[in-house]
Amino acid sequence: MAREHNARQGDQPAYVLHTYPYRETSLIVEVFSRDFGRLPLMARGARRPKSAVRGLLLSFQPLSLSWFGKTELRTLHSAEWQGGQPLLQGTALICGFYLNELLLKLLHRDDPHEQLFLYYQETLQELARRTDYAAVLRRFEMNLLKELGYALTLAHDADSGAAIEADLLYRYVFERGPVRQKIGQIGVELRGKTLLDMAADDYGDPVTLQQSKALMRALINHYLGEDTFLHTRQILKDLQEL
Repeated sequence: MAREHNARQGDQPAYVLHTYPYRETSLIVEVFSRDFGRLPLMARGARRPKSAVRGLLLSFQPLSLSWFGKTELRTLHSAEWQGGQPLLQGTALICGFYLNELLLKLLHRDDPHEQLFLYYQETLQELARRTDYAAVLRRFEMNLLKELGYALTLAHDADSGAAIEADLLYRYVFERGPVRQKIGQIGVELRGKTLLDMAADDYGDPVTLQQSKALMRALINHYLGEDTFLHTRQILKDLQEL
């Protein structure tokens, strides 16, 4: 449930998800805060060369923000850089923007997700120090869906309740989970081993990596709506084809 807009909030851990110009010298800043979820802030004068916050409102950097106002669009009062997050570069940077795009399109404003905030923070750290980006993204996508109430069923057949068997083939059906593959069965085709690997957070098998990507893409498209286009996903796809 969304929290009421209070007149002033101070020292709130947050990350910038996106910014865009507002009037002549200001910015609208979409932030993901620990205790208040996603919300828009107006940063007055932030585009002026001598603005105190101009160089701070950057994506992927931990910030402490203060704001005031009772309307949906609150006003940024101050921003302080907290440090500790290495800069993302190359593919890791594009992956970071993919995370932000997911949060912008799947989270409702003023809907707190404190555990998801921690998952996001941990994922940025992993992107900065690891190169198995696909595994890092799958882990975040699964945690994101879980926090939104769409946790994946991976260990049991959704029809029979039987334990998933590694050497069998299944179809993952939206809103239900994996079921034994039958002629005409809809859903994403997966090996039982892929489901068990995902449950164990093990993406060392190339087939598991490929099938888990197909499953998560289909599920995210389902919850976003088929007409929603993810720009960062297309960029990642283009990079892989170079």
